Amino acid sequence: MDKILVVIGAILVCAGVILIYDARPITRRVFGFGDQNEASMGLKIVGFVISIVGAFLIYFNF
Repeated sequence: MDKILVVIGAILVCAGVILIYDARPITRRVFGFGDQNEASMGLKIVGFVISIVGAFLIYFNF
């Protein structure tokens, strides 16, 4: 069970980092020009929170 949570945590950390670094290209495809700044900031915040949750899963299972 512990190894499964570590793998899930690692996947969450990777997904969060991808959201942080690819926020601008993702919002360019989905939103108009006026909404890109707000949407990219929101995606970066969500990616940061997801990364922190994944890191906690990894940290508390060792």
